[in-house]
Amino acid sequence: MRLTLTDFRNYAHLRINAHLGPIVITGENGSGKTNILEAISFLTPGRGLRGARLADIKRISPALVTDEYLPTEITNTSWAVSALVQKGDDEVEIGTAVERSLRENLDEARSFDKRIVKIDGQKVTSQAELGRYISAIWITPQMDRLFRGGSQPRRNFLDRLVYAFDMEHAKRTANFEHLYKEWYQLLKNGQNDDHWLMSLEENMAGLGVAIAAARREQIAKLNTFIEHEPDDVFPNVRLELEGTIEKLLDKLPAIEVEDYYQALLKKQRRNIMYNDNIDGVNRTDFKVYYRRKGMPAELCSTGEQKSLLISIILAQTKCQTLDKGFAPVLLLDEVVAHLDEIKREALLEKIRELGLQAWITSTDSQLFDSLKNEALFLEIKNNQVR
Repeated sequence: MRLTLTDFRNYAHLRINAHLGPIVITGENGSGKTNILEAISFLTPGRGLRGARLADIKRISPALVTDEYLPTEITNTSWAVSALVQKGDDEVEIGTAVERSLRENLDEARSFDKRIVKIDGQKVTSQAELGRYISAIWITPQMDRLFRGGSQPRRNFLDRLVYAFDMEHAKRTANFEHLYKEWYQLLKNGQNDDHWLMSLEENMAGLGVAIAAARREQIAKLNTFIEHEPDDVFPNVRLELEGTIEKLLDKLPAIEVEDYYQALLKKQRRNIMYNDNIDGVNRTDFKVYYRRKGMPAELCSTGEQKSLLISIILAQTKCQTLDKGFAPVLLLDEVVAHLDEIKREALLEKIRELGLQAWITSTDSQLFDSLKNEALFLEIKNNQVR
């Protein structure tokens, strides 16, 4: 991968020629290590590993870009990320950026940030197209609390696992979110147009059942893989979905579940007025259990939770490689925190065995001495990489 960043976070311009294998990025806290991983995550569908707003990513004082660092040509942008990636024998240039667009209403015009995507210089209409060329899985320090906080981060984590196997899943979840917000605002503003609301609810029910079905399929795929290919170091996990629509699909055909979901949404309209919870796929929880102990992840120790998370990542990586024919890029931000030496070295050995590209950040390069002869080591200092 040849990665190019333009006016992204703390980098005016940055180019990294990376090989297939581990890439260890070291530097002080706040030096910009995670920013590189975040840039790579934007080469996949979704909002990146931080879930940041598009406007918050660009540099405050953009620098002029020289010809040497010019990425895929995208005009009128505030930031851009591009990469030359190799898939099989083919090289493909992919890029994403933000440009200012104008939205005109009856009485005013407003500018807004819009994310655009290009494949080999051609603009494409959907971020999902990126999934044809690259997929990424990440672990960040914020995910240390994944099993103890609210359900949304776990749901987002699961949906990212689904993206790799079902490229349309990203589009479905984005469309569902858009329809839900429109439905919510109509009800909150007291606009009880029954025909309009029913149309939204019908579309939400169709998308919601498709989202639930894709999640169920991915959970089943990973559970089957883990059962037949148990890990020798990291704890084996059991994965479950806790959601009304997902459970209904265990008993009823999809078309009947859609009818039920549509009726459920109509019944819950009044909940919006009283700020009550709305049941559905946007409330589904992703539950993880330490299989040997029969213990839910949220009751495990911090170190065990990190190990369980790594187990899921490794299972997904192996399963995807076998199923899709290409491995994901691993983005591991301070991943060795809370791992003892045995588990740290085991993880590095598994990355070697998988033969994939893994970007690993740390403040201490000595923790990766066992990779000296095979990893690319990068050090960040004063917004420069060497």
